[in-house]
This record gives sequence, structure tokens and C-alpha cells, in this order.
Amino acid sequence: MRILCLQHVSFEGPAALADWAQTHGHPLRSHRLYEDGELPSIKDFDCLFIKGGPMNIYEKAKYPWLALEKALIREAIAWGKYAIGICLGGQVIA
Repeated sequence: MRILCLQHVSFEGPAALADWAQTHGHPLRSHRLYEDGELPSIKDFDCLFIKGGPMNIYEKAKYPWLALEKALIREAIAWGKYAIGICLGGQVIA
């Protein structure tokens, strides 16, 4: 299972998920939304792990990648992919 970790800030990385993925042989790639707004293709992952951050889900003007991220999450769920969100990550799934 290929895991894509979406990071909103530098200090909210995959943490223990990286250890779990490595132990179980699942490749994990982090995507720093705050550095690169261009999101990976839906075909590049099987599971999304969406981390937290201090921003609000409604701050699209300040963080333009939020709208793109939400669209990717909706598409991933429609394709039957797993989506796990922590804190802000859980809010953008909803």
C-alpha cells in the first residue's frame, strides 16, 4: 500500500506512521502543501494520511492549497482509497 502523507506545516510530519509504514513494507511519501501546492496524481497513492496544522479550514485565501487538498481528498474517497486525518486533517476530510 502506497501512503501519501499531506503536511500542512513543517513540524507536523508523519511521525510514528513513518515507522509503522517502514516496518510493514509500505512506501510512504510526504507532500508539503506549504511548499508545493501542486498535488500528486490520484494514481500515485493508495492511502492518504492528512496531518494537522494551526490554520483554519476556512482560510482558503491565506492558504490557497486548502481547496486543492479538499478536492484531492474527495476524489480519493470516491476512488475507494483510505483517508486518515489527524486534527486539521480530520476537518478537511469532513
